[in-house]
Amino acid sequence: MGEILLGVDGMTLEDLVAIAREGAEVRLEKESEERIVRARELVEKWVDEGKTIYGVTTGFGALSDVAISKEETRQLQENIIMSHSAGVGGFLDEETVRAVIALRVKELARGHSGIRLETVLCLQELLNRGICPVVPEKGSVGASGDLAPLAHLSLVLLGKGEAFYQGQRIPGGEALKRCGMKPVRLEAGEGLALVNGTQVMTAIGGLAVYDALRLAKVADIAAAMSLEVLMGTNVEFDPRIHRVKPHPGQISAADNMRRITQDSEIISSHKDCSRIQDAYTLRCSPQVHGASKDAIEFAKRVVETEMNSSTDNPLIFQESGEFLLGGNFHGQHIALAMDFLSMAVSELANIAERRIERLVNPQLSGLPAFLVTNGGINSGFMIAQYTAAALVSENKVLSHPACVDSIPTSANKEDHVSMGTISARKCRDVVKNTEHVIAIELLCGAQAMDLFTNMKAGEGTRVAYEIIRDAVPHLERDKVLSGDIEATVELVRSGRILEGVEGAVGALR
Repeated sequence: MGEILLGVDGMTLEDLVAIAREGAEVRLEKESEERIVRARELVEKWVDEGKTIYGVTTGFGALSDVAISKEETRQLQENIIMSHSAGVGGFLDEETVRAVIALRVKELARGHSGIRLETVLCLQELLNRGICPVVPEKGSVGASGDLAPLAHLSLVLLGKGEAFYQGQRIPGGEALKRCGMKPVRLEAGEGLALVNGTQVMTAIGGLAVYDALRLAKVADIAAAMSLEVLMGTNVEFDPRIHRVKPHPGQISAADNMRRITQDSEIISSHKDCSRIQDAYTLRCSPQVHGASKDAIEFAKRVVETEMNSSTDNPLIFQESGEFLLGGNFHGQHIALAMDFLSMAVSELANIAERRIERLVNPQLSGLPAFLVTNGGINSGFMIAQYTAAALVSENKVLSHPACVDSIPTSANKEDHVSMGTISARKCRDVVKNTEHVIAIELLCGAQAMDLFTNMKAGEGTRVAYEIIRDAVPHLERDKVLSGDIEATVELVRSGRILEGVEGAVGALR
């Protein structure tokens, strides 16, 4: 993978994924290097003049009234990194930590932080050399930024903490040594500049949004396959229906499913049957999927705006030679967007599980019970539906919003917080659960399609079926199903199903 330039603006979700998952390296744009240097010159000038600057010549939070002497500023910056490293719980995975570092470099590249260029370049080198700080995922309240996790990340710059490097978990100082790097000695204001921002919640949320965008398209494929084998009609995808309720996501979902089922002999075979209308899980799939698509697009706009924002405090404005105190570190935008996204993705799982029930229930489908011959001795996909139901129920719990809660911190100085990092972590889990539910629907749809040997499936569903069957064989008799489910999840996550179907019917929206 190549190199991605980080500057004042212009970073996309695709850039974030390339860095986090594909190993792309990063480099500061020349303009950003110059902005960082100019901002730092202002900080050093103000320190020499004895100006009172929050977090530079004062304590933090409720201790902002405590003046710090010029001689103590270095110790203050190291202390903030150590004292704020109070995270707990499991560790963020490597792709998330890479995303966090990239976003932190991107934030500093905007030139509003007052950090030294050499410190930013060291942070950049952590990423490019494959050093992954050990970062506990719990402990951020999402205002004053992601203080605890960003502090743990920054420990490694100081030669402290721990890091994963080349498959080993080693002391941070040892990781730097193996890469020929030296620990950073922080100067005035740099500790605060490293920990004050929303990059952890934005990184987790950004990867979740990216996965949700893909998953919403795969959900359209799964729904189209279910509609076919349940002998539904594609009349409900007629563009005229959706033009008179013109929500963009609904129009996209209907168009996707219309093209995926195009030229289906299975659907044509029963066009004169006596059924008047399909069940809501089939007939209303464009409306339900579409609403989720619109919510995902909203979350994408919020995340990409946050990725290209300055979330420090104080903020340095070089043009006027001023610093301003504000609250851009507050994660309310991400918190609301992630809670909304959790609900939107949960609904994709919710409706998919109901289609799974229709597929395995012979009274609703007209298909063999649990989609397997010789039922009784074979349970088929019975428990796969249980798994889908369990995941959907868990999603409902995870969809309770975190952003509506606030617990004051720092002796009530910081008296409203976003809990945005909790929102993002919950959303990440909802997306993973929903990937499994959609995978189960695809498995059941492919199993049912095996029964239609004399009729051709739709342009897109046929390709999806073939990709699934290349990875997972038809279920003839009972076996351990978890492996088949995980194999299908990998087809979803890798993009193989989506790419195959798009190759047949054009880009899905």
